[in-house]
Amino acid sequence: MWATAFLALAVAGCTVSREPPSSRPSEACAAPVCTVPDPQLLERERQQARAELQRWADAVAAAGGQQGFAIVGDPTGQVGTWEAAVGSNDKVALMAGKVVAVVVLSDQTPAPAAVHWQDGSVQTLPTISAAQALQDLQASGVQACVACDALQVTAAKLTTAQIETNRGLASVPAWEFSLQGTAVHVTRVAISAGAKVSVSPPPGDPNDPPVGLSIESASGRVGGRQLTVSFVGAPKPGSQVCGADYTAEAVESPTAVVVIVIEHRNSFDGACRLVGATRTATVQLAAPLGDRAVLEVRDGLPVPVTLAP
Repeated sequence: MWATAFLALAVAGCTVSREPPSSRPSEACAAPVCTVPDPQLLERERQQARAELQRWADAVAAAGGQQGFAIVGDPTGQVGTWEAAVGSNDKVALMAGKVVAVVVLSDQTPAPAAVHWQDGSVQTLPTISAAQALQDLQASGVQACVACDALQVTAAKLTTAQIETNRGLASVPAWEFSLQGTAVHVTRVAISAGAKVSVSPPPGDPNDPPVGLSIESASGRVGGRQLTVSFVGAPKPGSQVCGADYTAEAVESPTAVVVIVIEHRNSFDGACRLVGATRTATVQLAAPLGDRAVLEVRDGLPVPVTLAP
């Protein structure tokens, strides 16, 4: 696959660059211009997809059947821009989850609150207290920060925030924390963990890594059966040297869809420049997407989905 050649060139020391989004059509060029996809590799991707669908179904069941809500973006956000005097410290501290309360935060759980999606759908979900939200924020730190000073929370209020979900952008209940020494406010999604679908990839095996081309996002229409996915692929079409065309197939379940992107690479066997461009492929679903999640084939995690009216 082109992705394999891409990795090989990276190991050789080439610099990866990424071109602007491509409008190349997602149609497969014909042999002998393009290589034929490996049927064994394709079947392995289907097996991965079926296992990922089962993991997702189990996660949906664990969340009480609330398959309509899974966070794809970061549940922690901020309102405003860090001031020059504090930015170098505060930005890193937030990423590290180094945030402490200098006032007593309420441990009372608010009433269930509504999640509003751009397609007009609404779902009411249980919430968490301000104290629990701060604990979740602290636990989500992605890097250590021994030298930085902790952000100090001086107040908290329940509000709403925009986040990416498996069904696109949504307005969700969120706690907004005021901080000492800055006008920036930090937000944290206020939805109970038990109401969110959460799934983790299986443990990695370096001797048997997952296969397939990763998708980054998906889009379609409400009630429609066509789904278009975006991913990084070859900038040129398969009819040109070092190019490739792409088709896709869907493996479906009642709770999710896994999209497999199939590469039809130009049969040129020489060295190619290491450049990636955003490409798209469209797949026909057996049933309307509805509130099903769209999962990435390598790790089984949901990707952002945009649904037009």
